[in-house]
Amino acid sequence: MTDRDTTPAIEFRGVVKRFGDNTVLDGLDFTVAKGDRVTLIGPSGSGKTTILRLLMTLEESNGGLILIDGEPYTHEMRGGKRVAVPEKRRRQVRRRVGMVFQQFNLFPNMSVLENIIEAPVHVLGLSTAQAVVRAEELLEQVGLADKRDARCTQLSGGQQQRVAIARALAMDPEILLLDEVTSALDPEIVADVLGVLREVAETTDITMLIVTHEMQFARDVSNRVLMFDHGRIIEEAEPEVIFTAPREERTQQFLSAVLGEDTADRS
Repeated sequence: MTDRDTTPAIEFRGVVKRFGDNTVLDGLDFTVAKGDRVTLIGPSGSGKTTILRLLMTLEESNGGLILIDGEPYTHEMRGGKRVAVPEKRRRQVRRRVGMVFQQFNLFPNMSVLENIIEAPVHVLGLSTAQAVVRAEELLEQVGLADKRDARCTQLSGGQQQRVAIARALAMDPEILLLDEVTSALDPEIVADVLGVLREVAETTDITMLIVTHEMQFARDVSNRVLMFDHGRIIEEAEPEVIFTAPREERTQQFLSAVLGEDTADRS
């Protein structure tokens, strides 16, 4: 295995994020290996979504470094000082990262197909014909081949979320961020969306960083789960360990509240 093979896909080194006087992330250190599927769990306000927003450059960190595939992402150390990475380099690294949001974020004035090909054509420089071929493959994969020409406003929430997944995958990201992708959906259609994501996890080597309250999904898809509380990782383990025998009392309390059962001392 080469050195590049062992370089983490994502690395946080002492990352600090404050909103006014509120410190959400306080010197956060963690890594995600290439091809890993890591789920962040924990109470609302613990910093999970902030991590994804930093990786999407929707927020700026106040300290520390974030690296993507070993490359400084938004800031780097130069002459002993933390300085911003040039915008051109930031954009180049940013292309490797895709995200699926809670609220779909589709362009309502465009068709399903147009939503999916927009970024591959204008950001990656694909021809329209190339982008259409890829989009049609992805629509087949997410079970919406018959909706290519529909307006997004004509689709159900579950269908819109599946289009959003196809749109993210159309950029061929190395890293896929998933932020509570089922929280805005009716319960009966959650399974369809999670099924699509399970297939992505099983059939690709995309690195996935997931924030979800769907614990069964986290258990099925992840190979590592991190429990967050007050901007810090308080426990991490394989899903089978953290969901059946969590070590920390705070993790036990959280899972008991979410799952409605006692997770302590279970085998």
